[in-house]
Amino acid sequence: MAPTFSIWPLAAILVSLLGALPIILSDRRPNLRESWTILIAVIKLSIVASLLPGVLSGESYVFTIAQVLPGVPIELRVDALGMVFALVASCLWLFTSIYSIGYMRALEEHAQTRYFASFAVAISATIGIAFSANLLTMYLFYEVLSLSTYPLVTHEQNAEARASGRKYLTYIIGTSIGFALPAMLMTYTSAGTLDFTQGGILAGKASPELLALLLVLFLFGFAKAGLMPFHGWLPAAMVAPTPVSSFLHGVAVVKAGVFSIFRVVFHILGPETLQAASLSVIITTLASVTLLVASLVALTQDSMKRRLAYSTVGQLSYMVLGAGMLSAIGRLGGVMHLAMHAFGKITLFFCAGAIYVASKKKYISQMDGLGRRMPITFLAFFFGSLSIIGMPPLGGFISKWNLVIGAVDGGQLTLLLVLLVSSLLNAAYFLPIVYRAFFADTPAGEETGFKEAPILCLVPLCLTACGSLLLFFFHESLLRLAQMALGIAS
Repeated sequence: MAPTFSIWPLAAILVSLLGALPIILSDRRPNLRESWTILIAVIKLSIVASLLPGVLSGESYVFTIAQVLPGVPIELRVDALGMVFALVASCLWLFTSIYSIGYMRALEEHAQTRYFASFAVAISATIGIAFSANLLTMYLFYEVLSLSTYPLVTHEQNAEARASGRKYLTYIIGTSIGFALPAMLMTYTSAGTLDFTQGGILAGKASPELLALLLVLFLFGFAKAGLMPFHGWLPAAMVAPTPVSSFLHGVAVVKAGVFSIFRVVFHILGPETLQAASLSVIITTLASVTLLVASLVALTQDSMKRRLAYSTVGQLSYMVLGAGMLSAIGRLGGVMHLAMHAFGKITLFFCAGAIYVASKKKYISQMDGLGRRMPITFLAFFFGSLSIIGMPPLGGFISKWNLVIGAVDGGQLTLLLVLLVSSLLNAAYFLPIVYRAFFADTPAGEETGFKEAPILCLVPLCLTACGSLLLFFFHESLLRLAQMALGIAS
């Protein structure tokens, strides 16, 4: 089916980019500023969702912004893989916006206008990445996302925040310029195009040695995916306010890294081309090492946000691991885990922020008995944890099940062992938090009685927890999109 020209992909990007202006102009009127934020989020989600029926029926929507190189325009295209990422990002940005209002007001944070405006620009770049038609367009939006999230990471404007911000940009932009950009240039020289194409564009056009070099450069060049040893920016970014951590780890930045790797593996290099050159093992080895090491480090963290950060490093590698599997069902599990992890992990970060707002506690060792004071928050945390672990009836079970079946189908028994051991480690670093919150004795002198976070913090975490539950039962559209993205017959 020929692509359909449409202005809506551009509109989905511009609505929040242009919306940053009224947010800035409403600096002295917080209610109006936050109303703009919610309105923009609703419009963006509505535009993205309106494209879903057409994509599910096999259509793709195209809009060319500019022609900059022969055969390489700055162009947007809405396809199945992009729709997965765009739907997740736009839906969870709405929840994050609501949560941010409750969190920022409760703590009387400074520079809230800059915060909401930066968020608006960042989500525009995120949708731009999702709807990019080629590698050049995606790279440009990827860099915009890096720059627009810098003010969010350094929001506190203290020495620690500035140091973390420098580390963030060094890792993210340093790798994209040093690794991804040269790889993109070599790809264009070899293939004469950078268009995302089912099965890749380099079959018969690159030697196994060049393919191996390109693969490594892209894997490390898109460092937002958190593969070791280029993961250090992620725990460092925990200095930011919790809604920023939610956005970084659940919605946009880390998923942009994984999504970029998906695009390269599925639509530039090509899974079959990589397998014919016996290069998939590079992907699975890097992902497996990152997954296991990050999970072990998470076990040692007493800070709630740092434990969640290292958990994210590991969970991202489930997705990358899926991309490198020999079987199609394993790759399907990797794509689906992008959505399943997003809902589970943003729930956990929302809960961490709600705990801090209500009790000022940010260390796990301080949370004995806290679940009896904040039962709604910790029940949501339990739901999010089960999803990340991969337990039914939460959405994470669906994606991890496909990953496990993919490892078995591909005869990759080492990967099966990695998946099983890592899931046990997931349980080991999450379930004790829930246990001590509900069943440990409250320390002497601590307050007792019901005290949850403000309603604008509480409602979003309940909705995302319920989202993780609903994705277990109602994931047909997500499954169909993932199948279409990978060219798998339903």
